[in-house]
Amino acid sequence: MAASPSTARAINDRSALRLLQDEGPLTATQLKTLTGLSRPTVADLVERLQGSGLVHVVGESGAERRGPNAKLYGIVADRAHLAALDVRTRSVSVTVADLLGTTLAEASVPVGDDDGGGTGEAVERAVALLERTVAEAGADRLHSVAVGAPGLIDPATGELRDSSGLPAWHRRLVAVLQERLPAHVLVENETNLAAVAELREGAARDRDDFVLLWLGQGVGAAVVLGGRLRRGASGGAGEIGFLPVPGTSGLPSATGCDGGFHELACSAAVASLATAHGLDPAGALTSGHGPFLDALAHRLAVGAAAVVSVLDPGCVVLAGETGHAGGAELAARVEAELSALSPLRTEIRPTALGDAAVLRGALLRARDAAQDELFGPQSAGL
Repeated sequence: MAASPSTARAINDRSALRLLQDEGPLTATQLKTLTGLSRPTVADLVERLQGSGLVHVVGESGAERRGPNAKLYGIVADRAHLAALDVRTRSVSVTVADLLGTTLAEASVPVGDDDGGGTGEAVERAVALLERTVAEAGADRLHSVAVGAPGLIDPATGELRDSSGLPAWHRRLVAVLQERLPAHVLVENETNLAAVAELREGAARDRDDFVLLWLGQGVGAAVVLGGRLRRGASGGAGEIGFLPVPGTSGLPSATGCDGGFHELACSAAVASLATAHGLDPAGALTSGHGPFLDALAHRLAVGAAAVVSVLDPGCVVLAGETGHAGGAELAARVEAELSALSPLRTEIRPTALGDAAVLRGALLRARDAAQDELFGPQSAGL
């Protein structure tokens, strides 16, 4: 069935807005060429988007003759402001950006545990950091806020679920932000956000299928298939820390991942392995010490082999503290070890975004949420 006139206008407007986002300011002639729409249709949509406050004239193109056709149109970046939070066990980092995702201000602060009662000192410190950063950015009102945190996200409610070892203030922080802010507050698992960032701007930009292994204080995985993040029925896809593997003290349980892959690959385990090789854990991953890197690569390959045998993603990205510090050298060793364990050809890549992956993924999530609302039919007056 043919689309109704209002639906067709909505589709055309959204297409034009996406082009302006991806390509930067464009003239009406360039929009006509890129969209394949007629000149009158482009003129109508430009007028409509200007009237909605989403698009404005930002200059003139030197490639065009002077006049209406020379006008460059761009998205009104300050139409909405966004915030992203990376909530770790003992720290919080914040980025505030405009509708195009351009960073306006950023900051971080150490945050300790509290007793979980009320809002708590830890929650207040995190909220105060966000408020200061928003003020520094000159953002009057936040439209969307995305929070990246360890733990499971309930797919039905979007809430951060209780999980072993998760500080109580993490869950309370999300609730307080939702209570105090007029913004749309989203929460997502940190590993999933890192994968979104690597997919769109990092090591997996050329991949539709890949798995990201998060190797830090905790161990997890994010699964991307067909260019889409896969969370699983309960939001727990990628809880690879609980994966039973050889070489551990026993088996994991429903309440703890000791005995699982976590025991071999978490940052504490990597530090112990470095010490056993006579190395300072602080610099072991960058020391180039062959025996240590080989031993670590074998451990990581054991976990990767289990994932690869089920999903066959063709690519695994090593992220988190260990993946970042190990870089290309560790990735190459893991790939060699994995090739001996699995017949499935799998490329192992180091993270391209490093420590910034979670925060960048959160910002992309916030930007998508804002644009989905503002670029929709109602925002264009349809």
